[in-house]
Amino acid sequence: MAVTRVELPYGRETVAVNIPADNLIGVFSPRDVPAVADTRAEAARALGAPIGTRPLRELAKGAKKVVIVADDNTRLTPTDKIIPVLLDELNAAGVADGQITVVIALGTHRFMTDDEIAAKFGPETVRRVRVKNHDYKNPAELVELGTTANGTYVAVNREVYEADFKLGVGSIVPHHIPGFAGGAKIVQPGISGERTTAETHLLSVRAPRSYLGVLDNPVRRELDAIARRIGLNTIFNTVLNRHGEVVGAFFGDVQAAFAAGVALAREVYAVALPAEADIVVASSHPCDLEFWQAHKTLYPSDLAVKAGGIIIIVTPCYEGVAVTHAEMVEFADNSSCAIRDMVAAKKLGDEVAAALAIAWAQVKERETVYIVSSGICAADAAKLGFKPFASVQAACDAALAAKGPEARVTVLTHAPDMLPVIAGK
Repeated sequence: MAVTRVELPYGRETVAVNIPADNLIGVFSPRDVPAVADTRAEAARALGAPIGTRPLRELAKGAKKVVIVADDNTRLTPTDKIIPVLLDELNAAGVADGQITVVIALGTHRFMTDDEIAAKFGPETVRRVRVKNHDYKNPAELVELGTTANGTYVAVNREVYEADFKLGVGSIVPHHIPGFAGGAKIVQPGISGERTTAETHLLSVRAPRSYLGVLDNPVRRELDAIARRIGLNTIFNTVLNRHGEVVGAFFGDVQAAFAAGVALAREVYAVALPAEADIVVASSHPCDLEFWQAHKTLYPSDLAVKAGGIIIIVTPCYEGVAVTHAEMVEFADNSSCAIRDMVAAKKLGDEVAAALAIAWAQVKERETVYIVSSGICAADAAKLGFKPFASVQAACDAALAAKGPEARVTVLTHAPDMLPVIAGK
């Protein structure tokens, strides 16, 4: 029997699996779009072509306190190259480096270490301005702002809210909660309090399937409303290729610039598949740190597989399931309805984790999930409702045995950054 050897990214390494050639639909990745020649030059170009707003040096003129809200090391945005360009432009507006702070939009992630901050933001940024972690659990660092028109409670980072001018920096990629990451997502969940994040995440799982790739949806509308509420009207977003290189940058209004970036993101990340598969083998790369990131593998796989099929997640998860949400291991194997009931009865203290557990359950209720991970022990994998395997080959062989000799297999090499589009759908 002829086999095709497929290599998958696995964190800092690769792993291989042999798949019978007759069963393989194909191996799919984000489009290999060429990067811009110079990231700093592209940043300067974007600043010179603002979308839906005035130039940065005009917007920031007269500001006494400026905050740049930037994504953390779970994202590949090259902040080390972008932020110095923004600082120079702010200087040209009359804002000195000492008046500028970078607040890391951690959401509910763990704090970045000093070494991680130096690596992510670069020596120039760290030398010129203060860079600090957002503390979503500290009430003293938050300000309460009532509710949105839709009823979402709003609490955000006080320093960001009180700044005279704020600018969000991140990247646009398909995302299961607001449709696409980027834009106002830098505020919610980026620099929001835990309750605000829980409410938007729980809003996202009222739908039976994720909003992956859906530009206009209830969650995105809430994120935009919260960003406008705190005065973050301006963003600088990049679109990256599958190697983490910049293919385009967008500066301007929080919604208009984001929409322009989404158009390019679709060109990079939307992948045409000829048919749904019985089995999907999917790498979590580049979301490899912990399952709190790697779970993004589930939603593109869910679009690529038949109902009743098998998803094989391949992920190192160097830091395990979830550093700041470890307790979810104890309830994540419940049904989506059961977790909703626990939330309604106030039996779960971590409702952000509960929302993700519901999202995972909704996938598991449609498909069986296998997992190959050196960072998640077999006992924890079982508690999450996944079937653990020691190797991709063992998982794939078991899936083919379960689905039969005619089973069709699709491989997604960078699943969290992919938007599968099935022919005819």
